[in-house]
Amino acid sequence: MLLEALKYDNRIFGLDPQLVFQVAFQMLAIFILFLAASYLLLDPVRKILNDRKERVMKEQKEAKESREQAIRFKDEYDTKLKRIDKEAEQILSDARKKAMQRENEIIADARAEAARIMENAKREAELEKKRVKDEVKQEIISVAALMSEKIIAASVNEQTQNALFEQTLKEMGDKTWLNE
Repeated sequence: MLLEALKYDNRIFGLDPQLVFQVAFQMLAIFILFLAASYLLLDPVRKILNDRKERVMKEQKEAKESREQAIRFKDEYDTKLKRIDKEAEQILSDARKKAMQRENEIIADARAEAARIMENAKREAELEKKRVKDEVKQEIISVAALMSEKIIAASVNEQTQNALFEQTLKEMGDKTWLNE
C-alpha cells in the first residue's frame, strides 16, 4: 500500500485515468438522464402549461367578447325600454283622449235623454191638464143639467133659483173644482 501510495504521489489530486474516465462517464450518464428526463417529463409539463396558457387566453378573449356583447345587449335593451316607454305614453295619451271623447259623448247623450224626458213630462202634463179640463167641463155640464131639472121642476122664481143653485154647489162640494 505504501508503494501504491508512492506511485500516486506525484499527482496533485490523485487523479488517475480511471477516475477521470468514471467522472466523464458519470457526467455523460447524468447528461443523458437529464435529456431523457426533460424529454419524458419536462416536455409533457411544458405542453400542459402551454395548453393551460392558451386555454386561459382563449377564456379571457371569450370573456372580453361576452362583456362587449353584454354591453351591446344592455344598450339595445335600454333603447328598447325607452321606445316602449314612449309607446306606453302614447297609448296612455290616446286612451285619455278616447276617454274624454267618450265622456263628452256620454254627457251629450245624457243631456239629450234628459231633454227628451222633460219634453215627455211636459206633454204628459198638458195631456193631464186637458183631461182634467174635460172632466171639469163634464162636471159643469152635469151640474147645469141637474140645475135645469130642478129649476124647471120647481116653477122658478128668483129666490128659489138662487137657493137651488147654492144647494147644487154644496152637493158638488169643493172636490169638484180642485185640479187633482
